[in-house]
Amino acid sequence: MRQDPSMDRHAVDNLLKGRQLEPIAHGVYLRPSTRMNWESAVASLQNMFRLDLTPGGLTALEQQGFAHYLPISHRRQVHLFGKDPLPKWLITGLPDVEFVRHLPLPGLGATGLVNFEYETQERILSRPNIPGQRKSAWPFTLSSPERAYLEVLQDVPETISFKHAEQLLQGMTTLSPRVMERLLRKCTQVKVRRLFYWMAERHSYTWLKKLPPAETLDELGLGSGNRMLIKGGRLDAKYMITVPEDMWTPPAPITDKSGS
Repeated sequence: MRQDPSMDRHAVDNLLKGRQLEPIAHGVYLRPSTRMNWESAVASLQNMFRLDLTPGGLTALEQQGFAHYLPISHRRQVHLFGKDPLPKWLITGLPDVEFVRHLPLPGLGATGLVNFEYETQERILSRPNIPGQRKSAWPFTLSSPERAYLEVLQDVPETISFKHAEQLLQGMTTLSPRVMERLLRKCTQVKVRRLFYWMAERHSYTWLKKLPPAETLDELGLGSGNRMLIKGGRLDAKYMITVPEDMWTPPAPITDKSGS
């Protein structure tokens, strides 16, 4: 997709005149037989342009089978996390895709990133079915389910509701406590730590029992001071965050003394 440094301008012009390449933007070309999608674009961003942009959050969860809602819009959103800005050719090259860039969660580094290979139906159909031959695929890196969920919590409640975040977690029964503990220890955003433990305690998953209590993760623990995450919410005293009234859980059962 990107111009090969070994190819001079004259060679590129000849390929363009012969319609063996189609221009997308300055220095970016596409073979006529190739249909670009967001997966191939991300693979190019990472492998050719060497940009720090990784699918994460809702996109990584969807790609790995953890989506809760099916997209109803024809214009798909793809969430990319990283320090580099989005190239302009993404907009012109894929007008039906909205790329949304997020800053990475502080402290995580490369922890929780996994390799992913997306096999396009177009490529599978175009190749002969030869036994033992590996199918062609677009390789790229994206967030693991554990990391992606913490990235989702980063946007609660601004662009993702409390209810949506909880519904996502309801389907994540097989999270790795080992991976999640490493991520939580590295994540320095107090809001995300508190929200994760608050959400997780609402369900009795086996992996939660294998995680250390939030206050024992490290010196930061849960931090200090209350965090008002939503106006008109109710304070959860344990995790010091305001949560929606309809999702608030009483700290202890209320004894009915009406007959005393």
